[in-house]
Amino acid sequence: MHPMLADIRLICFDLDGTLVDSVPDLSAAVDAVLADFELPPAGEAKVRDWVGNGSRKLVERALADAMGTPPSLERLELGHARFLQHYGCDPTARTRLYPGVREALDALREEGRILAVVTNKPFALIQPILSAFGLDDHFALCLGGDSLPQKKPDPAPLWHVAERFGQPVSACLMVGDSRHDVEAGRAAGFRTLAVPYGYNHGEPVRDSRPDGMVESLAELV
Repeated sequence: MHPMLADIRLICFDLDGTLVDSVPDLSAAVDAVLADFELPPAGEAKVRDWVGNGSRKLVERALADAMGTPPSLERLELGHARFLQHYGCDPTARTRLYPGVREALDALREEGRILAVVTNKPFALIQPILSAFGLDDHFALCLGGDSLPQKKPDPAPLWHVAERFGQPVSACLMVGDSRHDVEAGRAAGFRTLAVPYGYNHGEPVRDSRPDGMVESLAELV
C-alpha cells in the first residue's frame, strides 16, 4: 500500500487529465463549434491548456481566443449548447484511459475503499465515459460541475461526498491533475495527491504543493 493511502477510506478522483485523456475528443468538439461560427480551429495544444474549469469556460476561452475578444453572452450560450451537442455525440471516440488507471481502480475497489468521481465536466457526460471503459461500477458516487451550486476549487463537492458516506475529512483523499483539485482538497481538509501528466493550464501541478505525487496511479497499489 502506498503511504498516501494510510488511514484513507474514501478517495475522490478527478476525471479529465487524471483518469482519462479526453483532450482529443474535447478538441474535436471545440473545433466543431468554432467551425459553426466560421472561426479558425484551436487545435489540441491550446485546448489542453484550457481544460479544467468546466465546459462553459472551455468554450468561452476558445471563442475569446479565436475572436480576439470575449464573446457576448448570447454567443457563449449558443456556443456552449453546440459544444454539448458535438461532444455528446461520441465523447469517447478518441479518449483513452491513462496507463495504470484500471489496475489502480480494480485494486482499490477490491480493498473495499469508497471511490467517487468529482469533476467539473457536466454530470450527463460522466457516465457515458465511465461506461465506455467498463468503470461505471467502480464508483459509489459521481459529481459533475453542475451537480451542486459550487464546483472545484470550491471544497463543497468534496464535503458533499464525505458527508454522503459518513467519512471524516481526515480519512479522505483527493486525486487530481490540476491546481483546482489540490486547492479543493486542501480547502476541504482532504489529503491531496497529484499526477503530473494531465492538464494544469501549462503549469507544473507540483507548484500547487500537493501532499504527494505519483507518476502513475498504478503506484498506489
